[in-house]
Amino acid sequence: MRPEDSLRPVLMRELIGESLREERVTQGKTLREVSKEARVSLGYLSEVERGQKEASSELLASICGALELPLSVVLGTVSEKMARQELLAKVPTIRPVASVAAA
Repeated sequence: MRPEDSLRPVLMRELIGESLREERVTQGKTLREVSKEARVSLGYLSEVERGQKEASSELLASICGALELPLSVVLGTVSEKMARQELLAKVPTIRPVASVAAA
């Protein structure tokens, strides 16, 4: 996570897209293959994966179907990622203590 990320709210659409992309890549599938199977345009699927579009539940179900992945698994992964980011955003930055030379 980049330092500037902790300054902005966590967006579910970004985490959903990230999780879908990770699964697609893990499976070795192309955007074209998944878009065809899910019956979603290639451009729209790409925007969903990049977190630029808010996908409907029907669209998410279709994409998950193309990935042979239960939607509940994706949402569980997103929930865990969101919890981690929220926790990290609340942890104060710890600054190192200046070393003191022994006298």
